[in-house]
Parts: sequence; C-alpha cells; structure tokens
Amino acid sequence: MSNEKLPIVFLPGQLCTKLLWGPQLSAFPDQSQIIVQRDHDTVEKMAVATLNVMPERVNLVCHAMGGFVAFEIMRRAPQRVANLVLMSTLAPADTPKQTVRREGYLRLVEEGKFDAIIEERLPILVHPDRMRDATLTGVLRQMAYDTGAETFLKQQRAIMARPDSRPSLNAIPCPTLLIYGRSDGITTMEHQQQMLDAIPNVRLEIVEGSGHMVTLEKPQVVNGLLSQFLGR
Repeated sequence: MSNEKLPIVFLPGQLCTKLLWGPQLSAFPDQSQIIVQRDHDTVEKMAVATLNVMPERVNLVCHAMGGFVAFEIMRRAPQRVANLVLMSTLAPADTPKQTVRREGYLRLVEEGKFDAIIEERLPILVHPDRMRDATLTGVLRQMAYDTGAETFLKQQRAIMARPDSRPSLNAIPCPTLLIYGRSDGITTMEHQQQMLDAIPNVRLEIVEGSGHMVTLEKPQVVNGLLSQFLGR
C-alpha cells in the first residue's frame, strides 16, 4: 500500500482538541482520523486505547503528549506504523523540576484555578510575537476550556508517570520526521538531538518563527513538510 492511501492518525498534545489539527485536516481531508485522549491517566492506557481504534496500518502524526503515546505504540506494535511524525515532543521522562511544576498545576486545579493555568502556559506555547495574535491565543484558550480541568488532571498524571523513552528509540523501524519550532518554550534542541542520535531513519526540520504550537503558528510550513514526507 502506498503512503498516499494510508490513513493518517493525528494524536494531539495536552489541553488540545481537533482544533490543533485544523489546517492539516484541510490538507488531508480524506485520510485523517484524530484521536484525543480524554479518559486515561497513563500513557500506556492511552496507547492501548489508540491501538484499539486506529486502522491496522497508518501514518502516525503526533504533537507533544501525543508523542509520548506514540513512543508507547512503537514499543507495543511498531508494525502498525508506516511513517512517524513527532512534533514539539521529547523522549525523556520528567525531570524533578518539571514534576514540581506539574504538581503546582494539580494544586491550582484543586483550588479551582484552572483558568490561571491556561494563562500561565500561553507564553511558553507560542512564539513571543504571536502573543498579540488574538485569533491564535483564542484557539488555544478554547481548546483548553473544551478539554476541561478533569481531563487536564488525567493528562498531567499520565505525563508525570510516563517512562523514559530514550532506551527504545533505536528500535523504531519506520521513517521518522521531527518537526521543531525554533522558539519552542517546552522542548529544546537537545531533546531533538537525542532523537536524531538514536532513531535509525530520522530527519529533523526546524520551523523558524514558531513556538510549541507549530501546527497553528506555521500551518503552511507544516503541511508542506507532511505532504513531502508522506509522499503526496
């Protein structure tokens, strides 16, 4: 089966909905399926749930937390992924500093301050110049509110307990594309280099003028990279 005919499964990141992939759905209207993780509090459960509903063989396109799920899928059923795209993601488990930050988020939710989390996160999600873009920041807020505090807590617990995926990177058998926004406030070039050094068939594309939300900040660039990589 050619790459063109394979379904594309999109896995969004934390506090994201199908709106994250709006520009990509327009570019690949007949191939796309979006799987949003709402009901599970571990990456392992998220991966199993994804495998249970996705077609038998797919192109897997992931953002951020979706990449954590993808690493688990590749450990469990690598034969089901023909091509892998990892955007704005990283392979290690949380550092102690990151865990402390996430525990702070949990406390804010428990105190009824979910809105404060959304506003605190915005500056690390987009390029500094885009903070004045009311349309973009409005989409990010809408996705967060649509996700809700209860699902956010489950996602946080899953991310905090995720395994270190670096030891399994060298077993990823399929072609892999890394897409990284140069001004990403969450992942770093060091994270990208770890994946470049370990995944056998991999390449990196750096998107200038973008932060963590690269699908929305630079949709035309991302769509072009996906079209090229997936053989359109």
